[in-house]
Amino acid sequence: MAPLSKKLFAEAFGTFWLVFGGCGSAVLAAAFPAVGIGLVGVSLAFGLTVLTMAYSVGLVSGCHLNPAVTIGLWAGNRFPAREILPYILAQLIGAVIAAAFLLFVAQGQPGFALEADGLAVNGFGALSPGGYGLGPALAIEAVLTCGFLLVILGATDTRAPVGFAPIAIGLALTLIHLISIPVTNTSVNPARSTGPALMVGGLALQQLWLFWIAPIVGAVAAGGIYRWLAAEPLHPQVTGDTF
Repeated sequence: MAPLSKKLFAEAFGTFWLVFGGCGSAVLAAAFPAVGIGLVGVSLAFGLTVLTMAYSVGLVSGCHLNPAVTIGLWAGNRFPAREILPYILAQLIGAVIAAAFLLFVAQGQPGFALEADGLAVNGFGALSPGGYGLGPALAIEAVLTCGFLLVILGATDTRAPVGFAPIAIGLALTLIHLISIPVTNTSVNPARSTGPALMVGGLALQQLWLFWIAPIVGAVAAGGIYRWLAAEPLHPQVTGDTF
C-alpha cells in the first residue's frame, strides 16, 4: 500500500486532470468556431479524465478525485475515516490549481471575459444552462451522485470482473454529464465545483453550497444502499483503494 503522501499527490494531480480536462473542454473547445465539440464532447471529456486517471493512479490512491466519492466509499465501508479530510484537501488543491491554470489559458483568447464566459461553473437559476431552479438542481445532483457511487461500489466489488472498473466508472460519468449539463452544468463533485467558483466568485460562489450538500447526501445514501444490496461489507482487492 502506498504511503499517504503519495496517495495525496495522486489525488491532487488526478483532480487537476479532471477539472482541467473536463472544464477546459467546456471553456476552450465546446463552441470553438466550426469544430466545437458540444455537449457530447464535454460529457465524454469528463468521462475520459476519470478513466485515464483510474488506470494511471488508481492503484496508488484509489482515484477518488471527488470529496463525494471519498465520503461515499467511507459510508460503504471501503475507506478509513482518518484519511477523509487529507483526501478532500488534496482534491481541493488540485481543483483550484486546475481552475487557475484554465483561467490563465482562457485569458489568452482575445475578447475573453470571465464575467461573461465563466469557467464552466455549476449553478441553478441564472447560472443553469437551461434555467432550472433550486429544487431540480438539488434533486438531480443528489440522485446522479447516488447512481455514480453505486456504479463505483459495484464495479470495484471483489466479485466484479477485474480490470474493467475504470471503463464502467468513466462511462457512468459521461452519462451523468449527458443528462445534467443543461440543468446544473453537472457537478456530482464538490471539488470540481469549488475550483471554478473560487475563480469566478459572485453568484457561482454563493450557490456553491448546493454542490457540496447534494453530492454528499447522494454519496452517503449510495454507501448505505450498496451495503444493504451486497449483504455484507465487501472490500476492493487493495484495502482502502478504489481500483
